Amino acid sequence: MTVQEDTRMSSPYDVTISVHANRPTGKYEPLWNWFGYDEPNYTYSPHGRKLLKELTELSPEPPRIRAHNLLTSGDGLPALKWGSTNAYTEDANGNPVYDWTIIDKIFDTYVEASNIPLIQIGFTPEALSDFDGPYRHQWEPADKYATITTGWTAPPTDLKKWGDLIEAWARHLAERYGEDVVSSWPWEVWNEPDGHYWTGTIPQFCEMYDVSAKALKRALPNARVGGPHTCGAFANEKAQTFLRAFLKHVVEKKSPIDFLAFHAKGNPVIYEGHVRMGLHKQLRDIETNLAIINEFPELRHLPVVIGESDPEGCAACSARVHPQNGYRNGPLYGVYVVESMIRTYELARRANIHIEGAVTWAFLFDDQPYFDGFRDLATNGVDKAVLNGFRMLGKLGGEWLESESDYRRDIEDIMSHGVRGKPDVNVVATRDDKGVSILVWHYHDDDEAGPSADITVNLDGWGDKSASLRHFRMDEQHSNAFGVWKAMGKPQNPAGEDYARLEASGKLAEIDGQAPVKVDDGKIGLKVSLPRQGVSLLRLDW
Repeated sequence: MTVQEDTRMSSPYDVTISVHANRPTGKYEPLWNWFGYDEPNYTYSPHGRKLLKELTELSPEPPRIRAHNLLTSGDGLPALKWGSTNAYTEDANGNPVYDWTIIDKIFDTYVEASNIPLIQIGFTPEALSDFDGPYRHQWEPADKYATITTGWTAPPTDLKKWGDLIEAWARHLAERYGEDVVSSWPWEVWNEPDGHYWTGTIPQFCEMYDVSAKALKRALPNARVGGPHTCGAFANEKAQTFLRAFLKHVVEKKSPIDFLAFHAKGNPVIYEGHVRMGLHKQLRDIETNLAIINEFPELRHLPVVIGESDPEGCAACSARVHPQNGYRNGPLYGVYVVESMIRTYELARRANIHIEGAVTWAFLFDDQPYFDGFRDLATNGVDKAVLNGFRMLGKLGGEWLESESDYRRDIEDIMSHGVRGKPDVNVVATRDDKGVSILVWHYHDDDEAGPSADITVNLDGWGDKSASLRHFRMDEQHSNAFGVWKAMGKPQNPAGEDYARLEASGKLAEIDGQAPVKVDDGKIGLKVSLPRQGVSLLRLDW
């Protein structure tokens, strides 16, 4: 089948996958269990606390949590793309006043959930902002994105007071949670200063970064700090210019820096009446940013954090207002996450740069309609299908294994053309001291019906041990609360048994039950029928 051949026929097609259980290729390190959101005040709501604990349960490795607006002034009430802590004000004489009350509520919640904060230094408190206009925005999903740029985006007017604030904040966290603990949490400076989040110049940003990083190191000499969290750089000259200028600055000034950070976003569109994902754009963003880092030999050894790595750029832009975001409620979002995360590992190997984490910018939005199409992981306490994609990623562990699929699409082809025509039916596998995990997915950019893949999995190198199989699945019919909600008539106030049914349908489904499998001379053969936009995790235990 050629790349351009139509795949909308009804009959399944055959796929052969091979996994070599005795051919490890390196340690598996999860880069996918990093999450973030604009609205820090959702953190400690009942649904926020529940979701943070679920993120901890995804994997033995604790999740990293990144939030905006940790120093923003305000009343502590959340709104779309907004949050505040009011940590910094000034008295009548212009003297700093620190108030950690809301900060403590946020970080207490992280600690209780066994999360690791990726602490963002930002944004500018009102008392340090001289923006010519309002301090707070009143943004709604139908508004132009640029209207978020108000007083909180201005450079701090007094960098001495700003540095003192950062130092005091770090010391407060160390006193509350322990210096060793807080020193192990990564810190970062700002967000997308080349976009709508910074109204200053590049030199002003670099100066602010240096003041911030040095203030942190005064309080916590062993803490790690990084930046600059610039936007996706593919075909974005402003992002490329900003990142290069920042990297040149830290090299020349020997600024404290322990990791580098940038963002990557896809570009879904409406195509012939359906959603078509833009995976190629997200991957090109990663490739372009890594290439820029490789221009600076002094920095190539540093790990990278992709501070936001998503199908597009606005979590709070609901599908009701922006129909191209209609992928968010069902299984397409989950299989896209699996596809993009595994391809991120591939790009890191190609660039010979260690990517420590790739942040999915999705959490939750309280007080919104069920399945309104926000880019979130749960809606009103009901887990979305995408969370089950992460649950399957969480079942990988140990060492990567060599694997092949005869329907694996070449990454250069994907970055040039997307996953159009022929789908990507792909596989990765890991081995730990209890068995082998095989992750198989069937991805296509187009959100429309297509044939299933009849997959033969041939595993060798198992040895002479017995084996049992567990099969986990996310697709239209499994691990998909959105499908159940639609079948229930799209209720907006489900309660009692209806809510319990919805909540249960958001969990990861195990199909077929645990069963022994035949081992023949160290080889195992499995058959799987995997629908388009589906993911299976096959767990083989000794």
